[in-house]
Amino acid sequence: MLDLPLLTTSHGSQRAMQNEMNDVPFFDIQLPYELAINIFQYLDRKELGRCAQVSKTWKVIAEDEVLWYRLCQQEGHLPDSSISDYSCWKLIFQECRAKEHMLQTNWKNRKGAVSELEHIPDAVLCDVHSHDGVVIAGYTSGDVRVWDTRTWDYVAPFLESEDEEDEPGLQPNVSFVRINSSLAVAAYEDGFLNIWDLRIGRYPIHRFEHDARIQALALSQDDAAVATASAFDVVMLSPNEEGYWQIAAEFEVPKLVQHLEIVPETRRYPVAVAAAGDLMYLLKAEDSARTLLYAHGPPVTCLDVSANQVAFGVQGLGWVYEGSKILVYSLEAGRRLLKLGNVLRDFTCVNLNDSPPNLMVSGNRDGRVRIHDLRTGNIALSLSAHQLGVSAVQMDDWKIVSGGEEGLVSVWDYRMNQKLWEVYSGHPVKHISFSSRSLITANVPYQPVVRNADRDSFTPHRRHRGLIRAYEFAVDQLAFHSPLPACRSSCDTMATHYYDLALAFPYNHV
Repeated sequence: MLDLPLLTTSHGSQRAMQNEMNDVPFFDIQLPYELAINIFQYLDRKELGRCAQVSKTWKVIAEDEVLWYRLCQQEGHLPDSSISDYSCWKLIFQECRAKEHMLQTNWKNRKGAVSELEHIPDAVLCDVHSHDGVVIAGYTSGDVRVWDTRTWDYVAPFLESEDEEDEPGLQPNVSFVRINSSLAVAAYEDGFLNIWDLRIGRYPIHRFEHDARIQALALSQDDAAVATASAFDVVMLSPNEEGYWQIAAEFEVPKLVQHLEIVPETRRYPVAVAAAGDLMYLLKAEDSARTLLYAHGPPVTCLDVSANQVAFGVQGLGWVYEGSKILVYSLEAGRRLLKLGNVLRDFTCVNLNDSPPNLMVSGNRDGRVRIHDLRTGNIALSLSAHQLGVSAVQMDDWKIVSGGEEGLVSVWDYRMNQKLWEVYSGHPVKHISFSSRSLITANVPYQPVVRNADRDSFTPHRRHRGLIRAYEFAVDQLAFHSPLPACRSSCDTMATHYYDLALAFPYNHV
């Protein structure tokens, strides 16, 4: 054994001991310190703790900053930090684990804060989307509203549909809205498309017009790329090198497109997947190539894409012949990888991109939520979640959040096959998005009330307008003394509450 100085519990003395080490006793051989670190990097936190009890030398190695920094990065803690940002990464790792445990406990006990984000008294909610806690909503009045639920402060809470010099007028209904970290997009009933840069201001940086109504809209999660489907045309928009938006590619398809998604992580040239009836196309803007992935089968009912795969549900041909299935295709090879499920009712939603590795979650008209194992092609778990069919679903490494056509939001711990809690509202759940600390849900009416030309004659009751809720689980509700400025609106229809969510929802004042 090496003649080493006595270890103390101080971090500085351990670092000094690391500097004095040249060789490390490793069973019956001596290894350089750097080689020992390379061996220990394959251990998890529990194994490092056991190795720290072997000897004083191994304790120094097991508590090396490089190892604990790598563990933090592997588990997603402080991903944007460098190793020099903190002096003791083991302590940082322990604090992150404690915070993660607190968040799980709050999720399970439904403890935190909830805010209702609806704001326009004489308009009905049409569509909702969110990204990393930023929520965008479109209304029958033509208004587009943005909230930042992380800070409750935003540069442009209302996004104008016209340029600053244009005369204001009555706007058509909003059909679709999408948002990512820097862009917001809205499509209107008259075929117009507005694109805003959230870092600049509330006025659109680009406007595009279709001859017909826009049937589908997609926005890249991480890039500046937009895809629209109108009539039999699919248009992909992106900025050029000078920053001016232009048509990157235009495609013609033989049928109307019902589902459209942009493939994430495609870098410079956008790639989209479009479903039109019983046809599935891979559309590449780089060379305007249109590749037929799926054809002459049952119609497509739902669609989702990841960086290298696409999953979509197809209708069944009757229980006697063949039930509804989910097909998984490789985007690179353009061939089918898996055929999942064989059920009586149609699949209504599928979430591939947000699911853990080798897993995928789907919802069906039979009200069941299913977890699919992509390694074996089997159904790992099936939950009877809703009565009128599943309209939205998302999962992570331990829970599932699902929304139903009846207006019910349910949270499940799928490891225990147990429902944790549920919340009911009167409209179908059309949007669900959650992170470890927050949850966004949106209940959107089936058909917005047709607006009269006289706006004063249209005042729908609160329960007919739709509802957006933002849940925050990373807060101690006892620490709040005043409500957050969730809306920053002159309307008195906003209600923000802080309480133990396991109790009943407070009465909504009309």
